[in-house]
Amino acid sequence: MAYMMLIIEDPGERLRPPIEERRERYRTMVAFADDLATKGKLKIAQALALPDQGGVRIRNRGQGPAMIDGPFAEAKEIVGGFFYLDCDTREEALAIAAGCPAVDWASVEVRKVANCFEEQDEN
Repeated sequence: MAYMMLIIEDPGERLRPPIEERRERYRTMVAFADDLATKGKLKIAQALALPDQGGVRIRNRGQGPAMIDGPFAEAKEIVGGFFYLDCDTREEALAIAAGCPAVDWASVEVRKVANCFEEQDEN
């Protein structure tokens, strides 16, 4: 089963610590991803640029698509990156998330990948 693990950050957290701490955080996340890949549990992982570094939103409210350049209204949280996992069970995905180094400075959200137009099971 596929699960998306989202790294949810405070908007200022990425730049708050000294540069060496930020580099160490990055190294631990890369090692974590490499370990998951070796075990066959990781399909892809990627950090995302901060919203003020070229983010664009596109929406259509009845008058055709409109593009809105960032930065956007003040956000309490941002998606800082993601891991697309291949797990046998929900419990396995949750265990992987609990071991993610990002839990020390961010929230880690786990969601099952599913078709949004079909009935979902409870797990």
